[in-house]
Amino acid sequence: MSTTPVSSAPIVNVESVGKCYGSWSLRGSQKVHALKGVTLQARAGEVFGLLGPNGAGKTTLIKILLGVVRPTSGKASLFGEAAGSPLARSRIGYLPETLRVDRHHTARSALKFYGRLSSMGNRQIEKRSDELLELVGLRGRDRESLKRFSKGMNQRLGLAQALIHDPDLLVLDEPTDGLDPVGRSEVRKVIERLSESGKTIFLNSHILQEVEVVCTRVAILADGEIRGAGTIDELAGGVTSDAVSMDLVFDDQESADRFLNEALETHTDYCLKCEASMHGRGTHRLIAKIPEQAAVDQFVDFLRARGVSIVGLEIKRPSLEDTFMKLVGIPGDLV
Repeated sequence: MSTTPVSSAPIVNVESVGKCYGSWSLRGSQKVHALKGVTLQARAGEVFGLLGPNGAGKTTLIKILLGVVRPTSGKASLFGEAAGSPLARSRIGYLPETLRVDRHHTARSALKFYGRLSSMGNRQIEKRSDELLELVGLRGRDRESLKRFSKGMNQRLGLAQALIHDPDLLVLDEPTDGLDPVGRSEVRKVIERLSESGKTIFLNSHILQEVEVVCTRVAILADGEIRGAGTIDELAGGVTSDAVSMDLVFDDQESADRFLNEALETHTDYCLKCEASMHGRGTHRLIAKIPEQAAVDQFVDFLRARGVSIVGLEIKRPSLEDTFMKLVGIPGDLV
């Protein structure tokens, strides 16, 4: 996870934002509440991850930040300016989930095209293109037709076009979706370099492993509502699913069985079990679900008081996926 120091000043500020769409059918008009009072902040210099299942309202929120749609209620601002205002837009770089660039372009001519859209001069575009092509690893491939580019190369070009006018905020919509492990790694390294250079990055993704690696803080959105926000450790603090694995040494099987029976009677709330397989002579692995660190310490004292030798102890903290599933409350794989 990124450890870049961040400022306390909010770059993205969303306050009680709601968005309601109207729909019509044979049964009459209906209202769809895409967002229901969403509040969040992203600070200067951080990589902020927005997570949620399909239909959670992530795309609607991004559209509001970009000024493409207006909120029904509440307000959103960027750099202290209303979202969608000319000043706010001029300081944003945006990479959509699917960037469509005409195939007749090369990477360099595509950057020239996007630079002109940002009212940049030719000399400024040329200088900036040199810097960005080096940053995203396309130096030496910049005059090739985009027809020869892989999806990973196109994503890196997409990052370059989002950066052409040197924005302060990058909004990235699924930047690693559909990429192979090599492509994801390449894009992740670029995001990390941008964060280290001081850019603020607002990242929408459903690939939890990627978010866990690069994001400073995250917000989990489901059914139009924020279910949790903070660092990954802060979010995991509300999910009590720690599993403790201990390798214990006993003189013989009878001693092991006697201890386990006593432990099960004494600690009925710890969900204790012992793996059947041996892990070395006289060694058994005990798996326990213990709700908090203080209880782990007490259980270790319980073991020591009975002369049990501990040769290994591992505490498995909840992953971001564990936290996500707990807060969103949906079973099965993400879609």
